Amino acid sequence: MFNKESNIIVGLEIGTSKVCCIIAELDDKGVSTIIGIGQSRSNGVRKSEIIDQDRTIEDVSIAINEAEQMSDVEVKNVYFAVTGGHIKAFTCNGFHPIHAASKVITQADVDEVIRNAKTVNIPAGDMIIHSIRQHFIVDQKGDIINPIDMLGTKLEVNILIVHGSQSRIRTPIRLLKNQLQIEVANVVFSGLASSLAVLNKEQKEIGTLVIDLGAGTTDYVVTVDGLVKHCGVIAVGGDHITNDLAQGLKLPIGQAEQLKIKFGVAIPPNNIQDKFVVIENDLGLKAKTINLEHLYLIMALRIEEILELIRQDLQETGIIDSLRGGIVLCGGGARIPRIVELTERIFQLPAMIGSPVAIGGICSALKQPEFVTAIGLIKFASIFKREPVARYSLTDYIRNIFGTFVK
Repeated sequence: MFNKESNIIVGLEIGTSKVCCIIAELDDKGVSTIIGIGQSRSNGVRKSEIIDQDRTIEDVSIAINEAEQMSDVEVKNVYFAVTGGHIKAFTCNGFHPIHAASKVITQADVDEVIRNAKTVNIPAGDMIIHSIRQHFIVDQKGDIINPIDMLGTKLEVNILIVHGSQSRIRTPIRLLKNQLQIEVANVVFSGLASSLAVLNKEQKEIGTLVIDLGAGTTDYVVTVDGLVKHCGVIAVGGDHITNDLAQGLKLPIGQAEQLKIKFGVAIPPNNIQDKFVVIENDLGLKAKTINLEHLYLIMALRIEEILELIRQDLQETGIIDSLRGGIVLCGGGARIPRIVELTERIFQLPAMIGSPVAIGGICSALKQPEFVTAIGLIKFASIFKREPVARYSLTDYIRNIFGTFVK
């Protein structure tokens, strides 16, 4: 095994249901090709939070070792996905008066207005994960991509701040370093990574919502005009559906999960009255008869609630009318039958199941919706490694990815 640090990037996702590690190699043009994949069941995470560090490290080790063996590369550092109900986002505004007598806007003015916009108050104990630059405004004229050399008296910029709990983010980072001697090169919001993986250039421009239906959380990101305009996390996912079924049908978690996988559907079918399924009891007790109508209704109500919460948030921000590209679903929850139909019904917009676009490498399994976050980490890393500090001369290029990351 050898270490090709200069052109190797690694994405690591420690999720509620699985741990996934993907290793890719960058060529001279910055194009990434996947050369190693590893995954394991996640046993130490609940609701996207690590509750058992020993089991988590064991699961991570399995995934990383599997990817290392496939790629013949030793993992030294990773780009790490973070999510959870603690992650929030808001847009802040910065302004800067143009002092020069000529009133010509310079790079120094751009740097200063961005610096002013980033001077924000976030909750105590939180840290900024991403600062994503939006369009500039010159003398109240908006939607400006590059204001340099324009004339004006006042320059403004909006920045989307994504932040989360410092302790919750740093706990797994510290764990990786202390237990596995692996450094975290950068943390990336899982929803952003998923969007990077599944959206093409046109979808980013015309306005598209990506919903990542995970086991512990549901992440969502809105991209318009090539820029991330809004994002959020619903602290409800597939595991909550399983818990609902376990409680509502009075079943153990394991049996509820099996029923969800086998019979689960986002929209209850017609003519389901008086339909039952018999579940054998592993402990030798009497078999249990489950009313399928109850199962369908419990599951459908929870899925509808998740989607409706996202719709309400987008409605309140006023951005829902910008979604000319519709909705892309990914994550394990995207496999639920009729989930696309329900999404279209709630949002009154076209929807589809997303799969990673424009990435080469091994294994057709990576086209599955569960892998989009890890693949998005590779895309993020390839951009960040080529240009770790966003330079304004590269705005148009970076904007095609998702705006300019100013942090």
